[in-house]
Amino acid sequence: MESAPPIFDPESRRYSRLDAIWLTIWLVFLGGLAVLPPRLEWHKQVILLAIGIVQALEAKIIARVPKRGVFYVILLKIVLATLLLDHTEEIAINSSYWPIYFVPVVTAALYCGPWATLLWTLFTSAAYCSYLYPAMQESDLTPEASEYLGLRILFFFLAAMVVNRFSQQSRHQTGLYRELAERLAETNRRLEQAQAEARRSERLAALGQLSAGLAHEIRNPLGVIKGSAEMLSQKLEASDELPRELAGYISTEVNRLSALVTEFLDFARPLHAQREPAEITKVLDRTLGIVATRWKGKLVRVERNYADLLPLVPLDESLCEQAFLNLVQNAHEAMEESGGTLRAEVRAAAREGREGVGR
Repeated sequence: MESAPPIFDPESRRYSRLDAIWLTIWLVFLGGLAVLPPRLEWHKQVILLAIGIVQALEAKIIARVPKRGVFYVILLKIVLATLLLDHTEEIAINSSYWPIYFVPVVTAALYCGPWATLLWTLFTSAAYCSYLYPAMQESDLTPEASEYLGLRILFFFLAAMVVNRFSQQSRHQTGLYRELAERLAETNRRLEQAQAEARRSERLAALGQLSAGLAHEIRNPLGVIKGSAEMLSQKLEASDELPRELAGYISTEVNRLSALVTEFLDFARPLHAQREPAEITKVLDRTLGIVATRWKGKLVRVERNYADLLPLVPLDESLCEQAFLNLVQNAHEAMEESGGTLRAEVRAAAREGREGVGR
């Protein structure tokens, strides 16, 4: 069962505190701009308030509209920055508040890729230079002023590239940490599964040992019961047919139980095949003979089709005989009602350069 999420998350609380600190710094920064000249320009105060609101709601806007939220936030900041210059100086391009354009530039650098950052910086610079035309209607643009304007725009691009580079590296490291955390979580999950499997194997091993011990203990009373039944059969030879038949049933069922116990122990005991070169046809003939001797159903004819000069095959005769015994017995039982013919075919075969036998 999955564990419930923690009620108190120290990590989320730490990030909330950082957001609160940054928001406080923003409010102090905007408050400082509000008390600087021109103090009585109410348009300026409203625009600064709007910038503060956009900055405070930035994360929520981007979270609410992931695909277009960044576009809306950057565009709003550019518009507000442009309006702020218009209400802080008669000739807006001469306004001392021109560094406010760094706000949308840095925002684009934080959230966008390199090319998108360059495009947003170019758009911001165009918004700033849009005040150049009305300014040139009143005075000429001197070479010194052109250089000063170009320097400001270059600083926009410089800030954009530096912040974007830092942001890209930060996102890359965050991705690596996230991937590492996912790998660690997957490793922990597999480790827990391995531990559960190990505990299950230990329980099964203990159960197997207990079962083997019980099987050995069952053999002892079975031996006593069988011996008692045989003695009872001998005592009842001259008695009525029914008691002797019942005593025979006891002995037969004890033999069945003993065979089941032997099969159980053989299954629980690890098998170690001892392979030696042998003629597989002899093992097959012996198995066919055993099944034919035990078979009580309708006649099953056996056709043997063995190739000449068959190579010796490395095998464990007892295990191979048991496997053949099961197969031949199943074949006889399939023809129990109607009888039929069982074909046993052995021929030479080769695989990956090794000689052997096949069917």
